[in-house]
Amino acid sequence: MTAHKTRILVTGALGQIGSELTTVLRDRYGSDNVVAADRLDAQPDYSRHGPYETADVTDRGALDHLIETHDIGTVYHLAAILSATGETQPQRAWIVNVEGTLNVLESARMLGVSRVFVPSSIAAFGPRTPHDLAPQDTVLQPTTMYGVTKVTGELLGEYYVARYGLDVRGIRYPGIISSETLPGGGTTDYAVDMFYQALQRGRYTCFVGPETTLPMMYMPDCIKATIDLMAADATRLRHHCDFNIAGMSFSASQLAAEIARHVPHFTVEYVPDFRQAIANTWPRSIDDSAAREEWGWAPHYTLETMVADMLARLRTRLHIEETANPAP
Repeated sequence: MTAHKTRILVTGALGQIGSELTTVLRDRYGSDNVVAADRLDAQPDYSRHGPYETADVTDRGALDHLIETHDIGTVYHLAAILSATGETQPQRAWIVNVEGTLNVLESARMLGVSRVFVPSSIAAFGPRTPHDLAPQDTVLQPTTMYGVTKVTGELLGEYYVARYGLDVRGIRYPGIISSETLPGGGTTDYAVDMFYQALQRGRYTCFVGPETTLPMMYMPDCIKATIDLMAADATRLRHHCDFNIAGMSFSASQLAAEIARHVPHFTVEYVPDFRQAIANTWPRSIDDSAAREEWGWAPHYTLETMVADMLARLRTRLHIEETANPAP
């Protein structure tokens, strides 16, 4: 990449998606060309791999400074308060998710940023959305603050596309499963936690019921979808900020059974809490035909291949031998 207006800014760079996306972007475009930003101080080993700035997206002046100082041409805006945390801190979720997004869009418009990624979520759906193969264009009436902020973000992005010609793009992320970061306050985080508990304790207490089925995606597919959408030919896009994408759908008990194939004696107890009510408002599966048609989206991982890869990676990270089984 060359110098002026081609550098990339990733907000929320210490989060689940941000931390892995930043690494992939730096591998692809060069470490010096990808600026990571988060409101927290980065660990030394993280910031050594490329430029890092401490900044809060609710501070418009800080955003302007980042974009101007680093000649930013593309922004991946991943800073957000997630679903479960958003229900315990709804006012903060609105400020970070909506006011922060508006700040990013306005800074981008005023300072000549050419393209902005603003992710949405399956939380944008609600109980009136069809629960099987939720359509691309459908009723969006979420019952959580997180969902309300995601719908608002979609509408803000579409407004900036139509009103100002800013190239804003976004994906409705399903639940994301990653081996690299710990759960971060999302309702679908039970799926990540289940892997850790299977390997470390041999048992897990799940906060959603066994038949709770939700759309999920393995992190490598998530990163691929994000970068592929941002690289897509703008003339092919009929949608902009609200693409459905699907990886796989499974129930909590199906995930537990697949993990148990690799971790003998693994057991799960189901004790639903307030997050069950959130999960009940989300679809079981989604129709991603628009993403497939408009920019060639296709997932790589299935439940079986994801579980095998996830366990292999976690065993390496946690220094657990494959033959060593946790106590039942």
